[in-house]
Amino acid sequence: MADQTSAVSDSFDFDNQPKILGHPAGLYVLFFTELWERFSYYGMRAILVLFLVAETTSANPGFGWTNEQALALYGWYTMLVYLASIPGGILADRLLGQKRTVMLGGLLLCAGHGILAVEAVWAFYTGLGLIILGVGCLKPNISTMVGGLYRPGDDRRDKGFTIFYIGINIGAFLSALVVGYVGETYGWHYGFGLAGIGMLLGQLMYLFGQRYLKGVGEFIGTADSPDREAYDRPLTEVEIDRMKVMFLSFLLVIIFWGAFEQAGGLMNLYAEQKTNRMLLGFEVPASWFQSVNAFFIITLGTAVANFWYRWKNRGREGSSLFKMAWGVMIMGWGFLFMTAASLQYKEVGEAAMIWLILAYLFHTVGELCASPVALSFITKLAPVKYASFMMGAYFAATGLGNKIAGLLGEWAQSAGELEIFTGIAVFCTLVGLIVLAMLKPLKRLTHGAEDKGSSHFEEQEGYELADQPKVG
Repeated sequence: MADQTSAVSDSFDFDNQPKILGHPAGLYVLFFTELWERFSYYGMRAILVLFLVAETTSANPGFGWTNEQALALYGWYTMLVYLASIPGGILADRLLGQKRTVMLGGLLLCAGHGILAVEAVWAFYTGLGLIILGVGCLKPNISTMVGGLYRPGDDRRDKGFTIFYIGINIGAFLSALVVGYVGETYGWHYGFGLAGIGMLLGQLMYLFGQRYLKGVGEFIGTADSPDREAYDRPLTEVEIDRMKVMFLSFLLVIIFWGAFEQAGGLMNLYAEQKTNRMLLGFEVPASWFQSVNAFFIITLGTAVANFWYRWKNRGREGSSLFKMAWGVMIMGWGFLFMTAASLQYKEVGEAAMIWLILAYLFHTVGELCASPVALSFITKLAPVKYASFMMGAYFAATGLGNKIAGLLGEWAQSAGELEIFTGIAVFCTLVGLIVLAMLKPLKRLTHGAEDKGSSHFEEQEGYELADQPKVG
């Protein structure tokens, strides 16, 4: 399969594009499209489990499910969202191109969120299914289009991705506050409908901005790649060694997201059911805590990136595996604050909000250490013949982590939240320490791949919540 990004870039008129703040106008079309897409996705996610567990006879009725049932569905849903990125990427590569696949994804998302606003069981499951398909089409392709706006080697590219990344987190931050408040206060289906309106705005922005995206994300057919010979030959010993390290990194990805994604599930329910949310006479909606992660990303993202940049420039260890190991541990330590919350709940019958905020602070710092480098690390090591497969495997690992998050939440209903929170913290610490202890032999297996500063598809990075460009 040819390098889609390079081929698309060749048909884009770089020199005659309208500029906004020094960047192609198309960047801001994609910025607002992704902002509203993330607004709709994270807004719906913020109230999903809260809706499922709400009593059917309450003033704001839901499905009346148990916590265990709600967390099970949450795990399946978030897993399938990520797994759908694999067929979404294939659809773009083999049939439609990124631009049309993003358009299709947006239409599916508008339909899915709109149907969720209907108060019926069939509408709920149909809406979730359409959202899964829509995110699968849009997610793996829109960030690739951002890369296609710039020539290879253009110094503005990293800044462009930074702008794109800011849009993602603004959408995620606002969604929990706005959709969460409407859903909890006026009705869950009004919240779902509001998320749909957000996606509709993003789709309209994308539709009317097409004139700024001519030549980007177009379908280029299935012509033979100039690297055809690299696809046909067997793997070398160096490539086999690198594959081994990549599969270890997938394990770290699964562990990380298996713990981190308690945010939308178990921790979301903990905020709603066991946390004292009164602040100056106002009860803070439980869904608002879903915005804390995005807030910390926006405020701390540059600081964490600059820390690692200075750290490496001082001659200290700065490999991706080193950062990922520390990211897993720091994120895990955030659950110690949830341990404290559980102990306080057992003692006085409710937990303070500060424990959730501190937990999300550590989760965010851990995410900023691990998430931005994980995908980049994989793309640097992937053999050309397995480049697309490894990209799909990364998303599959992320999806599996989300499923494990749901299973852990279910298990907490019988094993106890104190035990689960503490167990996650201890397990993540042990995993991180084991990786650090094995760092030297693992780095040898990479055969200096990180020193070369290149990858087979370096512009195809998926900027999820908290993903940001590499610094330096």
